[in-house]
Amino acid sequence: MEEKPILYEKHDRIAKVILNRPRYKNAQSRRLLEEMDAAFAQANADDDVRVIILAGAGDNFCSGHDLGTPEEKEDQARRPFPKGVRGEYARSREMFLDNTLRWRDLDKPTIAQVQGLCIFGGWMFAAAMDLVVASDDAKFLPSLLQYFSIPWDMPPRKAKEILFQSRFVDAEEAARLGFVNMVVPRADLETETMALANRIAESDRFTLRMVKWAVNSAQDAMGFSTSIRNAHSHHMILGIGGLMQAKMQGKELPKRMPGVEQALKKIRK
Repeated sequence: MEEKPILYEKHDRIAKVILNRPRYKNAQSRRLLEEMDAAFAQANADDDVRVIILAGAGDNFCSGHDLGTPEEKEDQARRPFPKGVRGEYARSREMFLDNTLRWRDLDKPTIAQVQGLCIFGGWMFAAAMDLVVASDDAKFLPSLLQYFSIPWDMPPRKAKEILFQSRFVDAEEAARLGFVNMVVPRADLETETMALANRIAESDRFTLRMVKWAVNSAQDAMGFSTSIRNAHSHHMILGIGGLMQAKMQGKELPKRMPGVEQALKKIRK
């Protein structure tokens, strides 16, 4: 059994939920997602906690879904989802859609503390938080994800331009587009995020809750949650289409989605 994939810390009125799989760039195993959900629930239920920070241990915030680490393979063998499309749909919805929507609607303000790579599922984690503080070396890679908030995270034409090319968005561009609230030097990331959390924690907690609900409700009145759930079907169709194409052409299934390799090649040049 690997070390705890999630660490939970409490700093007075601030709770920190820390992704703790740095050797795998904090890839999202099923166990990590379950313990992350439990940590958020713990912080949400604690009356002393005013603000929740989501951070990642090591050099990178999150490299996305776990595509086959030994720990994840062992867990899948021990707790398999049903086989076939129905099982894959259940897995995708449970692990990457329903819980992300739930985290978006936590009662308390949430802040993503992002450094290094923030790829696909990492984008989902950050997007579900209320605010994003990024280090100056952060790199974000969006796609047609299970939690497809990208048209809400930035102007639609910019979203299309980025998604069509499958390219990384650096921290400064993400801030200009409105996805990131603050960009700070890497060395100051933890200090600046905690300072922001403490400033927010000075506000009345009932006011914080009502403000958050009001803003989220305004988005939902424009169709946010319905749009996210509908887009999950597009994500599933994309995945099934890729499997069918590979099968018809007799090719081995790619370990990563093509967009990740395409984006990584660009930044390696």
